[in-house]
Amino acid sequence: MPFYLYVKSGSYTVLQVVEALGSSLENPEPRTRARGIQLLSQVLLQCHSLLLEKEVVHLILFYENRLKDHHLVIPSVLQGLRALSLCVSLPPGLAVSVLKAIFQEVHVQSLPQVDRHTVYSIITNFMRTREEELKGLGADFTFGFIQVMDGEKDPRNLLVAFHIVHDLISRDYSLGPFVEELFEVTSCYFPIDFTPPPNDPHGIQREDLILSLRAVLASTPRFAEFLLPLLIEKVDSEILSAKLDSLQTLNACCSVYGQKELKDFLPSLWASVRREVFQTASERVEAEGLAALHSLTACLSRSVLRADAEDLLDSFLSNILQDCRHHLCEPDMKLVWPSAKLLQAAAGASARACDHITSNVLPLLLEQFHKHSQSNQRRTILEMILGFLKLQQKWSCEDKDERPLSGFKDQLCSLVFMALTDPNTQLQLVGIRTLTVLGAQPGLLSSGDLELAVGHLYRLSFLEEESQSCRVAALEASGTLATLYPLAFSSHLVPKLAEELCLGESDLARGDGPTKHSQHLCCLQALSAVSTHPSLVKETLPLLLQHLCQMNKGNMAAGPNEVIAVCQSLQQVAEKCQLDPESCWYFHQTAIPCLLALAVQASMPGKEHSVLRKVLLEDEVLAAMVSVIGTATTHLSPDLAAQSVARIVPLFLDGNISFLPENSFPCRFQPFQDGSSGQRRLVALLMAFVCSLPRNVEIPQLNQLMRELLELSCCDSCPFSSTAAAKCFAGLLNKHPAGQQLDEFLQLAVDKVEAGLGSGPCRTQAFTLLLWVTKALLLRYHPLSSCLTDRLMGLLSDPELGPAAADGFSLLMSDCTDVLTRAGHAEVRIMFRQRFFTDNVPALVQGFHAAPQDVKPNYLKGLSHVLNRLPKPVLLPELPTLLSLLLEALSCPDSVVQLSTLSCLQPLLLEAPQVMSLHIDTLVTKFLNLSSSPSMAVRIAALQCMHALTRLPTPVLLPYKPQVIRALAKPLDDKKRLVRKEAVSARGEWFLLGSPGS
Repeated sequence: MPFYLYVKSGSYTVLQVVEALGSSLENPEPRTRARGIQLLSQVLLQCHSLLLEKEVVHLILFYENRLKDHHLVIPSVLQGLRALSLCVSLPPGLAVSVLKAIFQEVHVQSLPQVDRHTVYSIITNFMRTREEELKGLGADFTFGFIQVMDGEKDPRNLLVAFHIVHDLISRDYSLGPFVEELFEVTSCYFPIDFTPPPNDPHGIQREDLILSLRAVLASTPRFAEFLLPLLIEKVDSEILSAKLDSLQTLNACCSVYGQKELKDFLPSLWASVRREVFQTASERVEAEGLAALHSLTACLSRSVLRADAEDLLDSFLSNILQDCRHHLCEPDMKLVWPSAKLLQAAAGASARACDHITSNVLPLLLEQFHKHSQSNQRRTILEMILGFLKLQQKWSCEDKDERPLSGFKDQLCSLVFMALTDPNTQLQLVGIRTLTVLGAQPGLLSSGDLELAVGHLYRLSFLEEESQSCRVAALEASGTLATLYPLAFSSHLVPKLAEELCLGESDLARGDGPTKHSQHLCCLQALSAVSTHPSLVKETLPLLLQHLCQMNKGNMAAGPNEVIAVCQSLQQVAEKCQLDPESCWYFHQTAIPCLLALAVQASMPGKEHSVLRKVLLEDEVLAAMVSVIGTATTHLSPDLAAQSVARIVPLFLDGNISFLPENSFPCRFQPFQDGSSGQRRLVALLMAFVCSLPRNVEIPQLNQLMRELLELSCCDSCPFSSTAAAKCFAGLLNKHPAGQQLDEFLQLAVDKVEAGLGSGPCRTQAFTLLLWVTKALLLRYHPLSSCLTDRLMGLLSDPELGPAAADGFSLLMSDCTDVLTRAGHAEVRIMFRQRFFTDNVPALVQGFHAAPQDVKPNYLKGLSHVLNRLPKPVLLPELPTLLSLLLEALSCPDSVVQLSTLSCLQPLLLEAPQVMSLHIDTLVTKFLNLSSSPSMAVRIAALQCMHALTRLPTPVLLPYKPQVIRALAKPLDDKKRLVRKEAVSARGEWFLLGSPGS
């Protein structure tokens, strides 16, 4: 048994161990003494916490004396001292004594790496526990450490040494007259030039050393006079890594330096940074140079000045302006952007710097804009102006007596309006962005300017398809500025849009062509874009709803696309209202009753129907209305949601239409009680509402509602209605709190599913109900979800429902958009996909192997859907066992299975090349075969996989290169452009395979 176990058990004391080792410790042979001390040190390392104070004193004296011993003994002595440095019972003064002995007696840099590391550990331990004692040594401690570290080369030791130096400085140890020596002993490693050896077990990276050394060099202003010349020298060198490291270190130093430290070096620092930005071929060096200039300016800006001191910031900025401004006026504009970047880097550092530079540069840029006539040159200048305006916006929150832009606002507005009327699209885009930034700064746009700006944005919002980017930018700018200037948009834009909407109604009534339809769409988008302020919402929302009602009353040629466009605009307004509770409630109580009234009216039986009434009941139109109602409901407060649910649920259960506008209908609304198929379709709107409510909102008549939904979900007369009812039932199940009522609902659902799946006309509807209930329970980790998943898996062998059951796994793993969403307050556990994979994929694999040949494709499709939607980090560890099945899935004749499998394999080729390389022959063969598939989507996916194959190790691929290049010649002639595009890309990568530099 080792000695230390006897000490730990109390059988021996440490002093008894010393006595037992006495002959070895006093042996004249150095190696024997070393072994004895080594054994004692091992005991101390395990038992230092058990030592008494008097034992520590004797041991310290013994070990200090042994530091004078033979060099073979020293490593074991240092191990013992390391153990003693960890002792809690170390008496005062002994830490200083130990370090003095080491500094005097041990030539540390002649020791092996591990022993040098031991010395650094002793120093670190004492600095952590005996700081005040060590500070009592004064500068002697710093000098002693300098001697210890001087000449260190091992990266493992350097990391510790850099940390010690950083602590010396940051904890205010006395450096005395040794500041320069301490700087020299650390700066000799700058810049770090270290490449870790292959398979380095220590894991030390070059970046670790760089950051540790940078923390030392940038830790004190006292290093400035030595460090700044070194940084300038390295920035001016030809070594890219040295430039980057130096600029990053300068950036770090500026956070602790002041004007005093920088004063003598500013001209040289500016010259070096300027040269790198003007002349470098490296974007990284340019970026670091700009960051360093920013930090230098910020440092000069925050320094507190004495009344008689020179303001270095002004002189520094004047030098920058002097060297850069003339480039802004050069006809060839060669150095315009580098100069602008330098000026903006400095201007972004402080409000003072921003005002100084902007007031000098802006007049020059305004003049240059008018001097140049070409749109591209004007765009460049306006982009620079925009950069300075953004910086002014950044500092606009600071209190200022004067704002530099105030004197230029008329010129700026004139220039922006010129850009907005220029035929060049790119110049218009920059003009729109500039207008947005100008408008965001108070006092720069007069009422006249605002009227002109709104007029330009209105015009740009109706540009043709060729100027789509400008139109989108104009709509975005309108939304931003409408938040700031609602009155201007209410006065000058909304009336124009209302008039345009009326004209659009007339055009639709006449059945005018696609151009008028495009303008109608632009008008709707503009109305939704400016609905960013509560007062504007109260104007735009009634216009949109009135427009929808006019479609219903008139005889317009309004098809599904026109109604969907209105609904999309309403949804965008609803999204903007979510940010303001008052607007959210206004939208909800205004829009939802109107939409429900139109839908109920359209669902009524009657001989005479407007064109719109039939359109409103179409699947895609109802889906658009579902999005509006869901978006308008998710952000309601519980109290307001309770008010709304008390009206909408009785509408569907009892036919209570009292809250609907224009509620005179020819017959009762009874979607659940023998209602017409049109009325039943509106259950989708009920779903959108109740499945978007907060979970803590109580739904009236819930028991009746759930039973009605369950009954409708298995009705075979209208698939759309039954699916909507099943989704609504599932959405309510997901949110329902656990308890007896939930169990009753689940039992009813299971009974309904089993009865429907047995035989008869409702099997498909019963399967849909099973699918949605399973998903609802899966998302919340309900125990019954496992049983329902097993039932679903059993249907994979069903001749009628097998393919649909396989596709059902896609729904289980996917995110929905209308129900069971986090936005709609559904209970969605974050790792439900991983859990589903773990619980069910083994059964899917087992079922595949046991299934008859004609059923196997269903298992493959289900498995492919699961794997395709699984987070890749979860899939990668399981890949070796599942890959053979995925490859078999590629041979399945079902194009859906092929596409899903290819989508799953493509990222795996990039993320698991070693595993995929083992199957290279099969992969190449199958991908090439699928590149001729009848399905265009499969051909594209197969070619993308062929492209991804080139990321596998080159030696694995080279034998297949000739075969692949020949085979990929065929899809180059494919009749579909997208297929040809992928073929060109993939074939090009295979051509380059193995060539130098590829």
